[in-house]
Amino acid sequence: MNEHSKRVQAMFSRITRRYDLMNRMMTGGRDQAWRRIAARELGLSAGALVLDLATGTGDLAFAVGEAYPGARVIAVDFSETILREGVRKGRRRDARNIAWGVGDALALPFPDATFDGCTNAFLLRNVVDLPLCLREMRRVVKPGGRVVCMEITHPQAAIFKQLFWAYFGTLVPIIGGAIAGDWQAYRYLPNSLMRFPPAEPLKQLMQEVGYRHVHYRLLGMGAMAIHIGEV
Repeated sequence: MNEHSKRVQAMFSRITRRYDLMNRMMTGGRDQAWRRIAARELGLSAGALVLDLATGTGDLAFAVGEAYPGARVIAVDFSETILREGVRKGRRRDARNIAWGVGDALALPFPDATFDGCTNAFLLRNVVDLPLCLREMRRVVKPGGRVVCMEITHPQAAIFKQLFWAYFGTLVPIIGGAIAGDWQAYRYLPNSLMRFPPAEPLKQLMQEVGYRHVHYRLLGMGAMAIHIGEV
């Protein structure tokens, strides 16, 4: 694991205690609804096996399990600390269809064509090799299955774009420092978006690494994107 990955891993471990609360606050409580939309984009059949990558505290894995009651979900994250919080939440919910494990998105510990679908939320900005991450997800999904990626994106409407960056770039680090006690972690979030491709170039990148029928949905006034690609 390189130094950037180690720093990101340590950051998510530090903010685990307030991670869910900050997600709700930053999105005005909409992140759960967005996860439910992302889960439905998988279009699964009964008895499907799904990989939820960078699961964090498990909210997208839970959304997949609720959308497809007969599905089995493997929830993977590279931070053991935040994963343990997901396990605790799963026990409280009696989510027996979810199994948990530690894993690296750039070197997934699964054979080719293992899963019927793959989801991730807030993963792509954090990897050091985005094309490799996209290829790894494609590799472990069966032909015809979908990979669904939910990520913050660059708003395009001029007025909202200014308001978004004033909030995300200035207020979020202040709120994160006050609520989560980690100003540095929430300063990282807007910085990571600055380096991340907007929705249309990300779609093109997914096509370049081999996904078919790639499309995306913009939510949250264009600040959130759900990209869907077929293997």
